[in-house]
Amino acid sequence: MAGILRKTQTFVEEVQVEMRRVTWPDREQLRNATIVILIFVIILAFIIGAMDAVFSWFVRTLVGLFSG
Repeated sequence: MAGILRKTQTFVEEVQVEMRRVTWPDREQLRNATIVILIFVIILAFIIGAMDAVFSWFVRTLVGLFSG
């Protein structure tokens, strides 16, 4: 049991050391990254929506051809 506690303590100490080394983005970098991500998500949603519309039209057309 003492071994597990010691390993846990060592892990927590190492995490604290690594967190001090992290370079956090400033407000402007964070804002710019957020804008880029939002634009990417909007473009991706448009592409997926367009693909869905085309596929739906294709399936409806095929069903219409074979239903009579």
